[in-house]
Amino acid sequence: MAAIEVSSLAKSYGQLRAVEGISFSVGRGEIFGMVGPNGAGKTTTIECLEGMRSADGGEIRVLGLDPRKDGHELRERIGVQLQQSSLPDDMKVWEALDLFSSYYRKPAAWEPLLERLEITDKRNARFSKLSGGQKQRLFIALALVNDPELIFLDELTTGLDPHARRSMWDLVRGIRERGKTIFLTTHYMEEAEHLCDRVLVIDHGRIVALDSPANLIRRLEKEIRILFTAAPDFDPEPLKALPGVTRVEKNRERILVAGCGDRLIVVVVNALDSRGVRFKDLRTEQPDLEDVFLALTQEAGLNGGER
Repeated sequence: MAAIEVSSLAKSYGQLRAVEGISFSVGRGEIFGMVGPNGAGKTTTIECLEGMRSADGGEIRVLGLDPRKDGHELRERIGVQLQQSSLPDDMKVWEALDLFSSYYRKPAAWEPLLERLEITDKRNARFSKLSGGQKQRLFIALALVNDPELIFLDELTTGLDPHARRSMWDLVRGIRERGKTIFLTTHYMEEAEHLCDRVLVIDHGRIVALDSPANLIRRLEKEIRILFTAAPDFDPEPLKALPGVTRVEKNRERILVAGCGDRLIVVVVNALDSRGVRFKDLRTEQPDLEDVFLALTQEAGLNGGER
């Protein structure tokens, strides 16, 4: 049984069609990502899955349950970290965990969560005294306090510095390693590329792509760029004749060679070596999930949201 099954989900707000008949499933033990521009339908979709909002049409099953009809039972089995959350400034960390534990029939012991999430030393700290990263760790702990089978993480790392963001990625991987299923929404394409087994791209309320990050990137026909530094008198014109090269640019000592093909880098480096060209600072820029996202959402916008 899949952790989540969605069939023809639709939701409108007056004349605005926020979600237009989308269908997808999430496997158990999967880190599943959903990305899309602002207003694409992400929040509406995730709120329908969590039982916080009623759909106008379609069918949803989360852990085999209907989120609206079986909401009380479902909430015992899922954890939710909301995009925007807060607690009273004077509430201590242990008080928040103790309070949230009381909401469930069979809560997990929350003391080990402090250690797993590396906030044991903040047990008696007040919420207002926590850093942004520490607050996010606390919210994850609150989402895990019932030992859920499925965890929703909505914009988990928004506002965090790069170090704190990477630390959160390690936490998410650790949660999955404990057999949990994770449904993640994010605006950071690097985050989705590094964490997710599969990524759903939604725009104008419709699914425009759904696959693994690697497959999505592979399907994108986008050039590879090779950059290096050479002597000022280096003539890059002969590189234009190499197989796979589409353009060559020179800016003083900096050379850019762009093209396609799995062997493009080898071909360019061999050509430079055969000519005895001394070069340094060579690096490549490969297409990534952000390139995929921009291409897909731009296409969806030009086509009025159609696939």
